[in-house]
Amino acid sequence: MAAGERSYDDRDEVPLAGYAALAATFAAGAALFATTARRCGVRLPDRVPPWDVALLGAATFKASRLLTKDKVTSFLRAPFTRRTEEIPAGEVMEEPRGEGMRRAVGDLVSCPFCSSVWVAGALVGGYACAPRAARLVSAGLGAVTLADWLQYAWSFTEQRAEG
Repeated sequence: MAAGERSYDDRDEVPLAGYAALAATFAAGAALFATTARRCGVRLPDRVPPWDVALLGAATFKASRLLTKDKVTSFLRAPFTRRTEEIPAGEVMEEPRGEGMRRAVGDLVSCPFCSSVWVAGALVGGYACAPRAARLVSAGLGAVTLADWLQYAWSFTEQRAEG
């Protein structure tokens, strides 16, 4: 590095090449999907009703949390992350491990905000090709989201009643 230049971060730990590879993979996947869908004659919807956007949003939220925070899916993240703590509702906090691509994947699979783009891409692709199936899957994930909120409301109500 030339005099006066600084790295992207203070400790030079941000895996920019890994992030670029993940972004390129996502873009290539989207392009492959679009090409395949076109060749197979898939007609994209002229519009997406607001309730489908809400349903896809709730499903994206829940699937992203399941993939990035759920205890039971830890085995998927374990090669790329290290558990730092358990948090309520069967969730865990993890941090990425390793360097380069391993670290970049660790960042992706431990961040619900980061992974939601990938989940939404998959759900929207499903919605374009098989809208009824995508709505059904999204409804299931949406029901789990609602159930989670009801569990929190129940726990809150119990705690308030017990004083």
